[in-house]
Amino acid sequence: MPRQRRNQLANPHDVGLAPSRLPKQIQFFGLAALAVLLVVALGYFVTEHWRRGTLVFGVAVLWLAVLRLACDSGVLGVLAVRSRRFDFWFTTGLGCAIVYLAVSIDALGS
Repeated sequence: MPRQRRNQLANPHDVGLAPSRLPKQIQFFGLAALAVLLVVALGYFVTEHWRRGTLVFGVAVLWLAVLRLACDSGVLGVLAVRSRRFDFWFTTGLGCAIVYLAVSIDALGS
């Protein structure tokens, strides 16, 4: 019987956690959507549209919170840092703070 190798990058906080009910293709599509949001935010930052870039970045962080609840840690890779619950609440709080920052600051030229 061959010796089974444990995944060295597996999240130790996910031991005993049921796998996601979403198909892997949908999980990877959600991860691709996150990448698109980050590229759009970077595009706004490069073109010096700071408020729009910050808003899109905040939405991307909130989308990451949804992904953390819905996707397996193996799909998210290094984006799955702690337990699902902790990662969800941390990214939700951070995303809300970033979105609030983006919408609460007045534009310079009005």
